[in-house]
Amino acid sequence: MPIRVAFIGLGVMGYPMAGHLARAGHDVVIFNRTQARADAWVAEYGGLAAGSPAGAAAGAEIVLACVGRDSDVREITLGPQGTFGAMSKGAVFVDHTTASAGLARELAAEATARGFGFVDAPVSGGEQGARNGQLTIMCGGEEPNYARSEPILKTYARQCRLLGPAGAGQLTKMVNQICIAGIVQGLSEGLSFARAVGLDAEAVIEVISKGAAQSWQMENRYKTMLAGHFEHGFAVEWMRKDLAMCLDQARRNAVSLPMAALVDQFYADVENLGGKRWDTSSLFARLEYLREAKGGS
Repeated sequence: MPIRVAFIGLGVMGYPMAGHLARAGHDVVIFNRTQARADAWVAEYGGLAAGSPAGAAAGAEIVLACVGRDSDVREITLGPQGTFGAMSKGAVFVDHTTASAGLARELAAEATARGFGFVDAPVSGGEQGARNGQLTIMCGGEEPNYARSEPILKTYARQCRLLGPAGAGQLTKMVNQICIAGIVQGLSEGLSFARAVGLDAEAVIEVISKGAAQSWQMENRYKTMLAGHFEHGFAVEWMRKDLAMCLDQARRNAVSLPMAALVDQFYADVENLGGKRWDTSSLFARLEYLREAKGGS
């Protein structure tokens, strides 16, 4: 049944996610720091735009957010105009931001003390997954809170699962980013090697993508990588933010992540090439730059 929901943050991911909620018939109130973006969303989907996170959250059964960093999450929840000061008892706050597990636990405890629920629910699938309603959502929290929010999350998810208590969603997203870092670096090295030895790299991928080397990155990124097109997708600066959280959490748990640490440094090289906003597949651009610098063809 349609319910009143609030959505905070209309970035590349949040804009279409909130749109799916409106198209599903829910009463959606949105907030975005850039008013022009909020106005564009209302013009496209209807609903209402609030003047603050608190204004959007007032009266909502489910409040969802997708912002940038821990500091942004703190501001929209605990800030002077934050959602936590306006949420009704029994409501649920769902955070889609990729943030720290520690923050998720802190906010879950604060929400419980105030009489409402909290679910950390970072997503994977990129802009394409958000637009197509095919995201993977990794959740942490208490079962009753997850159960209340799950029907809403499934509006834009192909996979949605509770993986443990508060923070478990964020920890799972860290696993996701660690795996992706290695996959993208391996694909970049394979493509660079194929070119260097004179193979038709596109033909090579068309063959090996039908075997054990297949991956989402291979299927969706190899053509743009070979074309040198990186003005799309998940930005390097955001991946470095995520990897920093992974490495910090690993240090806290005495886990060695040598590959993730190395790839993070490779992304630092990409930033030095001017690729802060390039897609994460731009690891290939770094390798091609190095190969050309050494006189490769």
